[in-house]
Amino acid sequence: MHAQIVLFDGFDPLDVIAPYEVLYAGGTASDGAVTVELVSAEGPRDVVSGTGGLVLRATGALDPGRAGLVLVPGASGRVGEPGEVPEHDAGAGEWRQDEFIPVLLGRTLTTELPALLKKALDDPDVTVGAVCGGSLVLAMAGLLEGRHATTHHMGLDMLDATGAHAVSARVVDDGDLVTGAGVTSGLDLALYLLEREVGPRIARAVEDLFAHERRGTVWRDAGPVPAGL
Repeated sequence: MHAQIVLFDGFDPLDVIAPYEVLYAGGTASDGAVTVELVSAEGPRDVVSGTGGLVLRATGALDPGRAGLVLVPGASGRVGEPGEVPEHDAGAGEWRQDEFIPVLLGRTLTTELPALLKKALDDPDVTVGAVCGGSLVLAMAGLLEGRHATTHHMGLDMLDATGAHAVSARVVDDGDLVTGAGVTSGLDLALYLLEREVGPRIARAVEDLFAHERRGTVWRDAGPVPAGL
């Protein structure tokens, strides 16, 4: 499985780094069955995150036709010019000031990213994943109508408003769409994808390596509907 983790201006670093490390370790544990790279819609470039001006480098262009995984992070920080290093930054806590995060995520709609993500979702050989506000990037682009997904708990209403079926769960598996809730859910999302795509032994080995016990139940649209709860 090849994983492309998408960078855009204002991305949340932990949404990127946590899955990157898990998937990279999964590649090591599986003797190369998993590979991972950082990409952007524009191609190779330095991309400024929304947290403290941390910069990560996209080493390639997002290829929506490449089989494997495309993973979209959320955003953090205050609103400034695209690519600008924030002067003052409250990181993920900006979720409490809803004028910031939706604007940062909404800026992706003016790039080539939505069209590329649509192509990825239309490809049966590609699984699209999202961490935290990454689900809202997909939703605001009109790509999640009728799909089950999760996001940060403060964004669930916004997810519903786009026509998606918002689920309050740590990880939601909707087939070729797998989403994670809050920022640290990127660890659990990536470990689940390792388990689903490569096998539970590899996922457990990486879990042990990082001394991390996965949280929450992976939700799927399957089984009887609970009654009387």
